[in-house]
Amino acid sequence: MTKGFLSLLDRQPNCSGLTLRSSLKSAIVSTLFLSSLSLMGVAPAEAAASVKRAVTFTCNDSEASIKAKGGPSVTVGSSSIYIGYQQVSSTNKDPRIIRFDSGRRAWCKSDYEVTGDDGTGYGLIWDGGSTLYGVFSSTGTQGTSSQDFRRFAGSGWLTSYGSGGGAKIAVLARINPATGNISNATFLSALLTSGKSNSIAVKGLSLKNGNLVVNADSYFSPRRTNRSRMTCTGASPFNYTIEFAANLGSAVSAKADRCQ
Repeated sequence: MTKGFLSLLDRQPNCSGLTLRSSLKSAIVSTLFLSSLSLMGVAPAEAAASVKRAVTFTCNDSEASIKAKGGPSVTVGSSSIYIGYQQVSSTNKDPRIIRFDSGRRAWCKSDYEVTGDDGTGYGLIWDGGSTLYGVFSSTGTQGTSSQDFRRFAGSGWLTSYGSGGGAKIAVLARINPATGNISNATFLSALLTSGKSNSIAVKGLSLKNGNLVVNADSYFSPRRTNRSRMTCTGASPFNYTIEFAANLGSAVSAKADRCQ
């Protein structure tokens, strides 16, 4: 039925030009395809997500060599994005993220953080369209804000690493998948009674009505949506889930086991 209808469309007079006819045909194909999925009870594909141990690579490495390391990556169609780090000195790592289209490098970013902070990239989620988030680690503030994620997090839920250093926290960044440029970011940390930042490790990512949902292991103590410490009982880590607005500027919900 679909094939016959499209053939009929091809035989209609080209009153508005080939481009309009082609666009209309593509729209009909897309609509019919989605309708067919609905009738068959097939849900739309979920966003591709990956959170794993960080691996090392450079912007000059081939896709095959990066893929073989088994690090975090997402693939939609013929496009794949990988995240990790490069060992830039004996005591320092800097994050890396790279995109390949049909095996050819489209872009690679090596300048998100170029300080002495021992940072890596270890998580991605991509809806195949314009929504891409990356997860990075941070162990403290070094250098200037123009050299690290602070320059992207000015409107973020947390704008910096905070007080202290050494504890490994997370940085969440919204990234343009076409260019690799970061549009928004937020730091994500636990909070000690002293006011110093404490460790948190992201374990999973999902999208919910346009928002970013993060599941993590949080040490004392996970934060409420207003950034204050939760009151927790028992030993850490705590299974922690926090939902951020799409621009990472606010948190809309937060919960943790054995915490209030």
